[in-house]
Amino acid sequence: MNPLSAPHHQEDYKLKDTKPQLGERWPHGGIRGAGGWISSERATSTYDLVEQMFYLYVRVEKAKDLPTNPLTGNCDPYVEVKVGNYKGKTKHFEKKTNPEWKEVFAFSKDKIQSSVLEVFVRDREMVARDEYIGRVLFDMHEVPTRVPPDSPLAPQWYRLENRRGDSKVKGEIMLAVWMGTQADEAFPEAWHSDAATVHGEGVFNTRSKVYVSPKLWYLRVNVIEAQDVEPHDRSQLPQAFVKAQLGNQILKTKLCPTRTTNPLWNEDLIFVAAEPFEEELVLTIENKVTPAKDEIMGKIRIPLNKFERRLDHRPVHSKWFNLEKFGFGVIEGDKRHELKFSSRIHLRACLEGAYHVLDESTMYISDQRPTARQLWKQPIGILEVGILSAQGLLPMKQRDGRGTTDAYCVAKYGLKWVRTRTFLESFNPKWNEQYTWEVYDPCTVITLGVFDNCHLGGNEKPASGSGAKLDSRIGKVRIRLSTLETDRIYTHSYPLLVLSPSGVKKMGELQLAVRFTCLSLASMIYLYGHPLLPKMHYLHPFTVNQLDSLRYQAMNIVAVRLGRAEPPLRKEVVEYMLDVDSHMWSMRRSKANFFRIVSLFSGVISMSKWLGEVRYWKNPVTTILVHVPIFHIDLLSGINPPNNFPIHVPDRNMELPIPSKASSSYGYKTFMGRSGSPR
Repeated sequence: MNPLSAPHHQEDYKLKDTKPQLGERWPHGGIRGAGGWISSERATSTYDLVEQMFYLYVRVEKAKDLPTNPLTGNCDPYVEVKVGNYKGKTKHFEKKTNPEWKEVFAFSKDKIQSSVLEVFVRDREMVARDEYIGRVLFDMHEVPTRVPPDSPLAPQWYRLENRRGDSKVKGEIMLAVWMGTQADEAFPEAWHSDAATVHGEGVFNTRSKVYVSPKLWYLRVNVIEAQDVEPHDRSQLPQAFVKAQLGNQILKTKLCPTRTTNPLWNEDLIFVAAEPFEEELVLTIENKVTPAKDEIMGKIRIPLNKFERRLDHRPVHSKWFNLEKFGFGVIEGDKRHELKFSSRIHLRACLEGAYHVLDESTMYISDQRPTARQLWKQPIGILEVGILSAQGLLPMKQRDGRGTTDAYCVAKYGLKWVRTRTFLESFNPKWNEQYTWEVYDPCTVITLGVFDNCHLGGNEKPASGSGAKLDSRIGKVRIRLSTLETDRIYTHSYPLLVLSPSGVKKMGELQLAVRFTCLSLASMIYLYGHPLLPKMHYLHPFTVNQLDSLRYQAMNIVAVRLGRAEPPLRKEVVEYMLDVDSHMWSMRRSKANFFRIVSLFSGVISMSKWLGEVRYWKNPVTTILVHVPIFHIDLLSGINPPNNFPIHVPDRNMELPIPSKASSSYGYKTFMGRSGSPR
């Protein structure tokens, strides 16, 4: 590395302070709040951590009495909304003269280059050009501005006019047109002009959404014993074990040490389950015939709703469950595939509600509440995050022979995930979206990640050249709430760093505005004096291996459930946010931990080296300066001086107390002089 460029290189990895123009500016540059165009005690609004972005909203509700095509006798209508070079289209209906669309279009005011809004109603044709039915024109200067928290603007009916605009035609359309900001409730569901090139299913993948993690439980199954298990070969006693399966999770008990038809295990099996409970617990008792062969001796399926929900450490009652297995043998004939009673199994099972199901590392935990809502305490604060923009992103894929990036941001705190809209073909996207979370513990961390959207239905190819169509990781930022001052707005630019084989690489910067508001200072101080996780984690703790395995299963369940949303929060995104590979061994992490240990004991090591130098007279002056005060301390403590050392002898007539063992602590000691007489 060039030494002259090293300081600038290091500056790229540091936190930078920014000064964005936060808060509402309504209208014509006026600032909302004290001293602005509206006088208020509160200087800012509930959407004050982002820069205001104005949009032209067009809500297309429905149409009625549309004319039919004289040739086909049908009408397949759709609506086209046009502002300058931007066009948005609704879905079309087949053979319907009174369609209902209920769709919203949002056009960025900064990119509008026309003074006229045009709304066309067309009849879709399969072969020829789409038939023109009618249109409605709006002057942009006459569009009203909606100021939240006003109610939504009421739509109204408009008569359609012909192409030249000099006469009315048959049919009416219901519309609502207004000017608003990203604080409008129609913003998340709207079609955006920023994503005008995306069509079909890709439109859903560009919208901003809020997701909620599924409610996770620990399922504890204590397999006690079984009775009357019968192997296929009845001439030999079985060596049994139990295999339990819940979804993709499979656990087994140890082999019963003795061969018997009434095996005993008394072993706990722990699973992760998510509400709503879709899977069943499947238990099978199997016989270890050979090291490579197992045979099923009994099987049962138990719905999770049958298990008790435990909210503390009280004991749970055990139950016997009847097992069933398929009949076998030639004598049974047609009944060999019928189910018959075989044996029974003794279980003590419950859904643990007093634990917090870990789906993220405890080092970066964002939630510590137990599963059962009855055990939750009141929130102590509010966390507000304004996701402003990103700067200097690198190209993540190839589209039409050029590098491009379609970036969106994901934030995760507690059970709530948020996803911003996708900003197309921009290395400096501006989202300006604000989100809020309730805080139950200040010793938590919020995680934000930036990704490249690869599910827009286009002809893009990953920059890495791989054929996999996965959303690419751009970078991740973590903010620890305990480092934030209350009621202070932090506006910083955070570097997005990734680790590559060649070292740390900067992928861009993420600009955020963060504010933590404390609701109860007493509750926050109270939490600092308590352990991080709920009480059950310390009364009946899990082993380290159990926690790693259960966390991996919990993360898989969360990824699957969030992947079933619309638009989906994809598995690769969830895994990156939850650190799926944090349990894997890493040479880089091992080196970092080693140097942390060295730095911890660096003071002791330095002190021992210095004492060694003093001992071996590496620096004589230092050694003399160290020994002089030690010698004086020894003298004052009463150690015998050398023979030629001058001693002050008091007057003989002075009476000196005869020291005893008890008085030696006062500094008096009897020692022998040169003549041997005591002095």
